[in-house]
Amino acid sequence: MAANPLDRVAQQLEKILPASTQPNSPHLSGAATPPPFAWTEGRGSAPPTPGKRRTRLACLTSGGDSAGMNAAVRAVVKMAIARGCEAYVVREGWEGLVRGNEESSHVPTDNATSPPLAGAPVDVNAPQRKGGFVATYGEGELLKEGEGEQTLKGRYIIRVGWDDVRGFASIGGTLIGTARCAAFREIEGRRKAALNLVRHGIDALVVCGGDGSLTGADRLRAEWPEHIQALLESGDISQEQYDTYKHLNIVGLVGSIDNDMAGTDMTIGATTALHRICDAVDSISSTASSHSRAFVIEVMGRHCGWLALMAAIATGADYMFIPERPPTAEDWQSSMCKVLSRHRDEGKRKTIVIIAEGAHDCNLNPITPDMVKDVLSNRLGLDTRVTTLGHTQRGGNPVAYDRILATLQGAEAVEAVLASTPNTPSPVIGIQENKITRQPLMDAVAKTQEVAKAIERKDFEGALGLRDPEFEDCLHAFRATTRLNTEYRVPENERMRVGIIHTGAPAGGMNAATRTAVRYCLCHGHTPVAIYNGFVGLLEGNVAELTWLRVDQWGTRGGSELGTNRTLPAEDMEAIARKLAEYKLDSLLIVGGFEAMVAVNQLDQARNHYKALNIPLVHLPATISNNVPITEWSIGSDTSINVLVDACDAIKQSASASRNRVFVVETQGAGCGYIAMLGALASGANIVYTPEGGINLKQLVTDVEFLKKRYQQDVAGKSEGRLVIRSEKASKTYSTEVLSNILAEEGKDLFDARLVSLGHTLQGGVPSPRDRTRAVRLTVKCIDWLEEQNRAGASGAASIAIQGAGIRFVPVGEMMGAADMKHRRGKVQWWQSMQKLVDVLSGRVNLENEPLDSGIVPTATS
Repeated sequence: MAANPLDRVAQQLEKILPASTQPNSPHLSGAATPPPFAWTEGRGSAPPTPGKRRTRLACLTSGGDSAGMNAAVRAVVKMAIARGCEAYVVREGWEGLVRGNEESSHVPTDNATSPPLAGAPVDVNAPQRKGGFVATYGEGELLKEGEGEQTLKGRYIIRVGWDDVRGFASIGGTLIGTARCAAFREIEGRRKAALNLVRHGIDALVVCGGDGSLTGADRLRAEWPEHIQALLESGDISQEQYDTYKHLNIVGLVGSIDNDMAGTDMTIGATTALHRICDAVDSISSTASSHSRAFVIEVMGRHCGWLALMAAIATGADYMFIPERPPTAEDWQSSMCKVLSRHRDEGKRKTIVIIAEGAHDCNLNPITPDMVKDVLSNRLGLDTRVTTLGHTQRGGNPVAYDRILATLQGAEAVEAVLASTPNTPSPVIGIQENKITRQPLMDAVAKTQEVAKAIERKDFEGALGLRDPEFEDCLHAFRATTRLNTEYRVPENERMRVGIIHTGAPAGGMNAATRTAVRYCLCHGHTPVAIYNGFVGLLEGNVAELTWLRVDQWGTRGGSELGTNRTLPAEDMEAIARKLAEYKLDSLLIVGGFEAMVAVNQLDQARNHYKALNIPLVHLPATISNNVPITEWSIGSDTSINVLVDACDAIKQSASASRNRVFVVETQGAGCGYIAMLGALASGANIVYTPEGGINLKQLVTDVEFLKKRYQQDVAGKSEGRLVIRSEKASKTYSTEVLSNILAEEGKDLFDARLVSLGHTLQGGVPSPRDRTRAVRLTVKCIDWLEEQNRAGASGAASIAIQGAGIRFVPVGEMMGAADMKHRRGKVQWWQSMQKLVDVLSGRVNLENEPLDSGIVPTATS
């Protein structure tokens, strides 16, 4: 099986958290199923060696801000401390590194730290540390706007502790600041930055920014030998410092709302920016429809059209302009009017055109929103408005996916730092489909910059080829589902009547999948046949052909417009077969979760008895629980985690206002703990309980003691509210109410407890853009697969699955073999290893054990 997003991080945690540190906690025991991945020998660092100086690792954010940068900083700081490093942050990006700490020439030795934050003990090994908690110094609020500004004035390189990044994950922008730095572009500025790094004893740098910021980082590393040699000759550093800091390790994290870095499917902040755009376009669509208006909406993206493309797909826009694929005709005005006129002729009351700020025609002449407006007004007579979203796209709190991505990549960045050698190219951390990756930083930057060069050469196919596979898939899907023409029609003898049915519980994105299936089928000449209310509706004859306009608004709606239930075909297979024959269905697309997979298997098993069942069957996983085996991601799970994280943010506000309060939050998920685990990682929960891990009395005692110690660690008057997330079927005995009562009783004067049950709210809400766009992409692939089966005269039965860095169709027999039927989940679940990361980032591991020896430094291996 392909590696999961924590393939490196989880294995490193296994190395640094020996079994002896995990006596009572199933969270850390590695019970259940071992991780379904293999660790590459030598990728991590060796266990700490006594007598060595700790590695000092600094993190900075640079370039344009993006939501999720704070989550990345939090993960880097906490993971660095957990791995035995000293953690630093650099305020104001490269500008702060060039300036250093202006009020002093403090040069820490191996046994000293940089000046402490206000009110904090200097020595991390001082007696103030209660319960063995690692690096509990700093008050956790000093980097937030308006607090501690005088203390930090003139200081840009700051040692931070565990609580200094408290609450970072849920805050947008970058709390440690970013700034343009002209000085760093010159060699003298980079040399000054090198001097400041040596003065503070910093061995490694994690840089979160765009391609410009990362290019600067790699240049600094390449010039490092030259810089320290010059500093030694000028007397700015000693021979001892020269010998100690001969090498600088740098790791890149891509923070960019444009999602324009080659070699990674997603950059930190892009998903949140897409949410902001879709929220705006969804709102604009209402007024556009009311007045039968046209709106031209400009979004960011000078050289990259990812935001425009994904927003167009997610919101059901009618037309779009992106830099990588300009209109093929020189007379783009006529081409656009032809498409939009057909939409109006079909009965559409609104017209939405999305344009990237870097849009141009095939001759590279700019296309501006006002130009598009004039065409729509003058040629089509539409009442047209222009809306430029601007910097609203950068703002707001990060959505769940950006928090999770930034956390996973931040943790991986620390591992990459510790694994680096002088001969290792600086890596950049990315993601492909659902797998965290490393690649040489400058290779990624070079490929990214090649896109702009290809566009300048008018090599638009080459520019598209440098984007990730999802980009081209979605571009094809958008064209095929918005343009009413015959260019995609298949031969008449290959056309099908395609049945579309929902099975199981509703999930955000089901309607987007149905809309795509209907429009893609019509585009290819097939007849889409909707089956309302699942297999019960099929038996009752609730079947109808759907039209292009009928599903126009469905993409943005939650729930299931077709209706769904848990009834399976085996309850009356003969009648099901008779109905399929009656409606002359040539293939079937089943959208749903675990029940949908079982339904496909039942239909497949009954083929020998009923001729009408010998048709291609494909399953599109759609369930908030994400409990379908083999596939690592299901439509609807992203929406539910966003609902959970939004609720947890509000709950934490209440808890913080009440100071010493613990909230026990119950989530859905049936026998699968995916929602709870990913929600805990995104919301910064302290404890998470899942059905896979269960709950026992010894564990509860351990967890109560953990919370007590953690509240004892808080600075007086500055405690925070804390979260415990419990999946609804984590335990029959220890219910959410019982758990809350135990915590309230045992917390006594330290904290009280409240419970919150989110229930079916996790199934509702507007589908997230991520669920919408993936629904579109995967549905198109499903229809293509049905076409291939029909063309070959085959009658396969399969489920589309995302595994690691790829997508494949898995035979239903293999799906069933991988299923735990008793608990309704996969036998192997890739996300279970995240439990270790949740525990490390909450501090529970270090609270329960002796602190790491202050003389230890993890040594890199090749």
